[in-house]
Amino acid sequence: MLVNENSAIQASKQAYTNTLEPFEKAGKLDNNPAQVKRIKTITDKLIQQAMSLRPNTRDWQWSTKLIDDPQTVNAWCMAGGKMAIYTGLIQKLSATDDEIAQVMGHEISHALLNHSAERMSLAMANNLALELLQNMTQANAQHVSLATAAAQVAITLPNSRGSETEADKLGILLAAKAGYNPNAAVSLWQKMAQVSGNQGFEFMSTHPSPENRQQALQKLIPEMMKHYQSAKK
Repeated sequence: MLVNENSAIQASKQAYTNTLEPFEKAGKLDNNPAQVKRIKTITDKLIQQAMSLRPNTRDWQWSTKLIDDPQTVNAWCMAGGKMAIYTGLIQKLSATDDEIAQVMGHEISHALLNHSAERMSLAMANNLALELLQNMTQANAQHVSLATAAAQVAITLPNSRGSETEADKLGILLAAKAGYNPNAAVSLWQKMAQVSGNQGFEFMSTHPSPENRQQALQKLIPEMMKHYQSAKK
């Protein structure tokens, strides 16, 4: 670990702006009010559960952005609750609210479990962040630190199998407590496998899905249903 959580959160603020800037300039950020409202409703409920689990995250500057890119199936959450989801994930999977909640609950869990700092450390240790800085134009590189570059690179790196398992468990719990059906965790990955084929979805590359993943999630559902039913009441 070359980066602690506080440093990761600070670096992610600028990294978030840098990552979203090209989409904003192209008019591809939050340009569908109905979809934006839908995603915000889901993530707001998940954020409430995250803050209940880790009260200190009430100080995070949570944010969710919808990126209009119908070809990209992806979503991510940086340290400090800086999130984005691409329209491609919603459209190509015909994702239900319950399935979107599983995706974003999983991504939020990576931030809660400090996996963002782990990936930032990996980016710095392997000089990936330095390469990004060197490839930036002088204008874009202004105000960009090595840590900020690492935070930008981190969202493209795969998590370890252990980190994925942790985020699966916590993500399905957050979603269930927020009132979203845990069965959607399984249907989500079934859809992902069916639709992906050889297209090389970015979400699949950063979220390795071994055959036993769906089975592991399936085993969690009976316990999660208790939280889901309680939330629905």
